[in-house]
Amino acid sequence: MTPALNKPLPDFDAQATGGVTFTPQAFRGRSIVLYFYPKDNTPGCTTEAMQFRDRHADFLASGAVVFGVSRDNLASHDKFKQNLELPFELIADTEEKLCHMFGVVKNKIMYGKKVKGIERSTFLIDPQGVLIAEWRGIKVAGHVDEVLQSVQGLRAAA
Repeated sequence: MTPALNKPLPDFDAQATGGVTFTPQAFRGRSIVLYFYPKDNTPGCTTEAMQFRDRHADFLASGAVVFGVSRDNLASHDKFKQNLELPFELIADTEEKLCHMFGVVKNKIMYGKKVKGIERSTFLIDPQGVLIAEWRGIKVAGHVDEVLQSVQGLRAAA
C-alpha cells in the first residue's frame, strides 16, 4: 500500500542502525521525517546527511525524529553513521520495500546507461501517523531548512 498525502501511514516495520526496528506506531506522538537518499558515502548523500545532522537538535526540539533510508545494508549504514557522527538512525531497505512503497525508485541515466535508482525524497508524518508533506526529486541545498520549517510549523499549529 502506497502512503497518500493526508492519510495515515500503512503499518510496516524496517531494520535500522542501533538495533532499532522502525514502525510508524513506535513513534506516535512525535513527527517523523523519513528522508530517502541514493547511496551511503556519495557526495550529495553525505552533504544531505551532514545537514540533517547539523540541524538534528532543532528537529528534536520541534518534537521530530529523523530517519535516513537507502538500499545500503546495515554494515554500510553503521560505517556511514560513524564516519559522519550522525545522531539519528539509518534504515536499511535492502529489499527496496520502503522505496517501492513510497514510490522513490526511478529510472535514471548514469554515464549513458539506464539504471534503477532512488529519487532523493523526504516525507513528513505528523504525530498521529498521517503523511502531511512530501518533497520529491529534491536538491540538497536548502532542503533540510525547508523540512525543519514544516516541522516547526506543525508544532506551532498543535
